[in-house]
Amino acid sequence: MKIEVLVADDHAIIRDGLKKILDDTDDLVVAGEASDGNQTLDKVREREWGLLILDLSMQGRNGLDLIKRIRVERPKLPILIFSMHPEEQYALRALRCGASGYLSKEADGDLLLPVMRKVAGGGTYFSNKVAELLLLEASRDVNRPPHLTLSDREYEIFTRIVQGTSLTEIAAELSLSIKTVSTHKSHILGKMGMSNHVDLVRYAIEHHLLEVSRN
Repeated sequence: MKIEVLVADDHAIIRDGLKKILDDTDDLVVAGEASDGNQTLDKVREREWGLLILDLSMQGRNGLDLIKRIRVERPKLPILIFSMHPEEQYALRALRCGASGYLSKEADGDLLLPVMRKVAGGGTYFSNKVAELLLLEASRDVNRPPHLTLSDREYEIFTRIVQGTSLTEIAAELSLSIKTVSTHKSHILGKMGMSNHVDLVRYAIEHHLLEVSRN
């Protein structure tokens, strides 16, 4: 019996591409699709799945919050994050929230099927780069990068600020009040020891946290 995979991604071309790739395998099949966070949660609740391939940047629910919620609903469901977000940005946080693996969409294509099989079989996957971040976090070194001290919500807002998104737009995207977003920004600046958003952008560039485009 094939492992039934649920693919959650807001880009049809990604869902169709994965479906075609798995159609050529003897052990994996795309048995369900979702295009936003709410639809993903509904699909997860409907039945048991062998593997969830999840994009972090969909409408409806924040990616990290969605992982946490799925863990409550289906604690044994293997979750593989398949995202355009750089590993430095979200891999560590996704794993902490309960993801079983993190694979960049820019990774070597030959990795995709082996990683899917490993995660579906109960294993975990993360790159050497993520392993270094895990060791850094575990060591709690005094030189630990300031962005790793931010909460998931703060980090989510930080990434939007450095992309040039206004506080009003961030509030709308995350269904928060502008006052709440402003408070988070103040906390971010305080934790990172910075004065303004220009300092945040400079930091993001220096630490390779600034994406060319958000997916």
